[in-house]
Amino acid sequence: QDSVAIQQVALDYIESQHKVNPKLFKRAAHPRMVKRTFSKNKKTGKEYLGETFRDAMILLAETYNIKGDRFPKNPKKEVVFLDVYDKTASVKLIADDWIDYMHIVKLNDKWQLVNVLWQYK
Repeated sequence: QDSVAIQQVALDYIESQHKVNPKLFKRAAHPRMVKRTFSKNKKTGKEYLGETFRDAMILLAETYNIKGDRFPKNPKKEVVFLDVYDKTASVKLIADDWIDYMHIVKLNDKWQLVNVLWQYK
């Protein structure tokens, strides 16, 4: 049962953008969720770590795919379990253009996304 709930968190995360449904993201993410990726400054070439928070991701879910043209007709969304122990889980989401590594925690009997580290393929 926990495996189903953990997988649903990862699917809600990506499908919130596919389906333009911020409610899915709100359901999946803990209020203190942080999403990080590394980027490179185009002028200097220096790499840095960028952060995004839950509220920005909710807004993204509301707007990113509003025209329905940001994803393939049948987008890829493969969830790979890396580790599950008691109230913590680590999964890898393989999507069309990126990879997301997620930490998911069970708080008050509910699995919620707390950390995401992603990069483009």
